[in-house]
Amino acid sequence: MAVGVAGILVLVACFFTGMPVAYVMTLIGVAGFGYMVNPAAALNLTARDIWGVFTSEGLTVIPLFILMGQIAYNAGISRRLYDCAYKVLGGARGGLAAATVAACTAFGTVCGSSPATAATMAVVGLPEMRRYRYDPGLAAGSVAAGGGLGMLMPPSVLLIVYGILTEQSIGALFVAGVVPALYMTLWFLAAIWAYCRRHPDHAPAGERLPWRVRLLSLLELWETLLVFVLVMSGLFLGFFTPTEAGAVGAFLILVLALVRRQISWPGIVKSLYETVRTSCMVLLLIAGATIFGHFLAVTRLPFELASWVGGLPLPGWLIMAAIVGIYLVAGCFIDAMALVMLTIPIFAPIVTDLGYDLIWFGVIIVLVGQMGVITPPVGINVYVVNGVARDIPLQTIFRGVMPFLIALVLGTLSLIAFPGIITFLPRLMY
Repeated sequence: MAVGVAGILVLVACFFTGMPVAYVMTLIGVAGFGYMVNPAAALNLTARDIWGVFTSEGLTVIPLFILMGQIAYNAGISRRLYDCAYKVLGGARGGLAAATVAACTAFGTVCGSSPATAATMAVVGLPEMRRYRYDPGLAAGSVAAGGGLGMLMPPSVLLIVYGILTEQSIGALFVAGVVPALYMTLWFLAAIWAYCRRHPDHAPAGERLPWRVRLLSLLELWETLLVFVLVMSGLFLGFFTPTEAGAVGAFLILVLALVRRQISWPGIVKSLYETVRTSCMVLLLIAGATIFGHFLAVTRLPFELASWVGGLPLPGWLIMAAIVGIYLVAGCFIDAMALVMLTIPIFAPIVTDLGYDLIWFGVIIVLVGQMGVITPPVGINVYVVNGVARDIPLQTIFRGVMPFLIALVLGTLSLIAFPGIITFLPRLMY
């Protein structure tokens, strides 16, 4: 156990040096396993784990859903979603920020990646909000926070990885994510409304369009709705597996883009390149976490920790609150994907022993991960938006996400207090 604790401390220390998370987990996992067993076994384990991850049939679902999102982005679907949201919501004070959040939620149905959603909406939405003289903090904050909704709205890459690690149904996790994603969207819209009541000069109203134009603009959602309904209904009804769902979704998006002549050959090549780059990043994280997990397993630290926490003379809800608190603090320093990889093998047995639903726990962890992508010092979505809008200082963007962070905390607490909001739909459909 002392070796396991030392390994975790070295891991955290390496994170602060800026080393890639996947490489850190791999190196410490190999060194720790070699110390606990022997170096030959450690090298054998490394080769086996990396080969196993990159040849895993179950993990092919990740690049397929990433490909679907990349094709949708390069085909301009994100821009049409934003135009629709702007026509419906843009006429009110703070309407452009609300339109950005709504477009992030809609784009999440074909993307599944938080940074990708934030980057897309930063390119599309920030110029419009600047044109209407929005406060830079509110404009950039709405993009960074709204991009986090891509983590929860199916097909969520984080939920896929969580389902693989905990051996839970990915279809049930997708179903469980729909209502909370829409629920958190309403919380974000309420945060924008409250902010604009206090600072009306920070979010001038845009052009108010007739209701006929607003309703007709909803027709722009047809391709997104078509793909989402076909993919998710086929998955829920058992017509195809999650991997096949990703393939069907990517194929449908590509066919629609080609038929409507919305994507060129360079756009297809760019989609494939970004898919390979992002997929390799995720798979390297999984491989590193697998190796590090095997090191922790031989130290017996996860099992002893689970036994100790489970045996504490505290009510289950208090132990669960402590676990969520750990995720909240650690999410400020560690990427959400890496955090899930590191901690799920430790906390999943505790959650199960306490009698909590692992489907519910997965959604809560993604919500806490949403907080991590907009809080310093990691705050990956904030850095993504800053990379697109370099003239907006980081501290301004972090200030702009504060109303959304408060809404996210309040919304998550209500979902913890009323877990049925998350579990009723998967129980109904499964």
